[in-house]
Amino acid sequence: MLIQGRISIVISMIVFAVIFFWQVMRARSGKLPFIRRIAGLDAIDEAIGRATELGKPVHQTPGAASVTGAATSPMIMAGISVLRYVSRKTAQYSTPLVVSVGAAETYNIADEVVRSSYLEAGKLDEYTPSTVRFLSPAQWAFTTAAVGTITREKVAANIMIGYFTAESLILAETGHAVGAIQIAGTAVMPQIPFFAVACDYCLIGEEVYAVSSYLDREPTMMGSLAGQDIAKMAAAVLLAAGAILSTIGSDFLTNLMAK
Repeated sequence: MLIQGRISIVISMIVFAVIFFWQVMRARSGKLPFIRRIAGLDAIDEAIGRATELGKPVHQTPGAASVTGAATSPMIMAGISVLRYVSRKTAQYSTPLVVSVGAAETYNIADEVVRSSYLEAGKLDEYTPSTVRFLSPAQWAFTTAAVGTITREKVAANIMIGYFTAESLILAETGHAVGAIQIAGTAVMPQIPFFAVACDYCLIGEEVYAVSSYLDREPTMMGSLAGQDIAKMAAAVLLAAGAILSTIGSDFLTNLMAK
């Protein structure tokens, strides 16, 4: 027997699970959901192409945080997803790539992603261990080292998608100073204004979590993304309906959700 007050939670979980399953199976059958265009992700090819034409490196960093942190892991993994796409492209065009990371766990994952990309492209001989650089787990030591890397390498493209805090503006201003085309994104909302004013393209909030589905176009991930959006819309409708009913003095929805 279900405990009073948890029946609505169980029903909601079942409904959302059905929605997710339906969207994933629908995507796997070939009916991919529509995902609106994200200018910042579309510009990645442009940024890599510009670096290739100039013969200068592409710099990418997911930030200084670790993939083991509960709050930081989703954003760092989003940055790693972008790195997978970027490293495939740079390997294809033989474009120099520099990756700055600030955590040992992130370094291991990023290094393997880059190495695998060069292996898939049949250019493992062009891969060098110095492509992915472990700088420092300390925020400002990482920032100082990343600034030095961007300046010394005179990068043509600077891609910063991941977890960033107070270092965001410093990194973005450095990329702007060397004339790099910049693509940035984070779900740390207080840092969005800094990226918006200093970078050419900026991913805002939850756009960061959509990068893997957007770039890879893998049916399961696209279906999952569509399922999440439907669940969010359903939650928003319930909140709006509850607010309206409470305003007119009705406790119907409140009592229903309390069951």
